Amino acid sequence: MSRVLIVEDEEHLAAGLRFNLEAEGYDAVVAGSGEDAIEKLLAANRFDLVVLDVMLPGIDGFEVVKRLREAGNYMPVLLLTARGQAEDVLRGLSAGADDYLPKPFDLEILVARIQGLLRRKEWARKQESEGQAEPAEYAFGDNRLDFQRQLIARNGAEQPLTLMELNLLRHFIRNEGKNVSRKALLEEVWGVREDTDTRAIDNFVVRLRRYIEDDPAKPKHLLTVRGVGYRFVAEPADSLE
Repeated sequence: MSRVLIVEDEEHLAAGLRFNLEAEGYDAVVAGSGEDAIEKLLAANRFDLVVLDVMLPGIDGFEVVKRLREAGNYMPVLLLTARGQAEDVLRGLSAGADDYLPKPFDLEILVARIQGLLRRKEWARKQESEGQAEPAEYAFGDNRLDFQRQLIARNGAEQPLTLMELNLLRHFIRNEGKNVSRKALLEEVWGVREDTDTRAIDNFVVRLRRYIEDDPAKPKHLLTVRGVGYRFVAEPADSLE
């Protein structure tokens, strides 16, 4: 049975979510504040997924997911945001959230999102069923990307990835050698189609460069294309000489 932490300060909503998730077969626990959530998440009690409201008293949802990732915990995080607040979505994803759902939402959609996030090991199969089959691993330079384990292996060390980081790398790899615009990344990776600040994309790229580049300040794999966006190069020309 999967264990889900619901972080929501509105008691009636939290109680309703807990009741319905338990009816779906989940072990659901409620935290009413950001401080309570962090205490529960970093304690010995293990959770499989977090449903996290952005607007919380005290420490907000952005800070909760940020601290979770800083502590080395990469469990899936589903962010609940106010409808139409695209900036909140991007801020949450930049902090390390894996997916988002705007309020108000249908219970069926929430359950579907939770199920999708919990099926990490089935991503390769899902891509194949959509006609976009990919290998379980992808190697480039000194890096080995493991899609199923959701991590980058480099120089004997392993770096876990959030689902959004994995999806962003997957998108770059599928478009290897092509210029990819920030707008396309927003729409095709995050599903955000509003007129929003694209700095969240840049923040993600900076983080990915720390994972995959010898010198993040002088990238060879994930290049900036001025006025356009980015281009992924699996084997830089100087490495082939």
